[in-house]
Amino acid sequence: MPAPRTTAESAAAELAVAISTLHRALDHRIRVDFPHDKLPDGQLALLRLVAEREGVTVREAAEVLLMKPNNVSALVSQLTGLGLLERRSDPADKRVARLHPTRLARERIAEADVLAGRHLAAALRHLGEGELAALGSALGALRSLSEHLRPVPGRD
Repeated sequence: MPAPRTTAESAAAELAVAISTLHRALDHRIRVDFPHDKLPDGQLALLRLVAEREGVTVREAAEVLLMKPNNVSALVSQLTGLGLLERRSDPADKRVARLHPTRLARERIAEADVLAGRHLAAALRHLGEGELAALGSALGALRSLSEHLRPVPGRD
């Protein structure tokens, strides 16, 4: 017979299911309203990372995304072909390419973010005051949890 779960283990299991379900539901809503082709998850993750950390290298992106550099390089080629990413030479070392989102990429990310915000706001309007207060209180803890789960380059 398995040992009983600790409070942290129970919370972790429930949180993993809730986050996954929320992500899938929101992703579905965005996909329905987004007028452009949806990018595969790997391309989308790289594009969002480059938008957040403009000038990141392929190697740095691979470390953060927990991918092999050659796989990230393939994604970069695909996104460059779609007009969503640019490779620019590093002024200090011409052998290094720095990644930058294009204007089109920024527009599409902003468009998806607006849709996500709209759908989340609509769903939140259906919650009671107590549920909204609980979510508000949980945001700090979720941010902290996210920081503890981020990969540490060179360690993970």
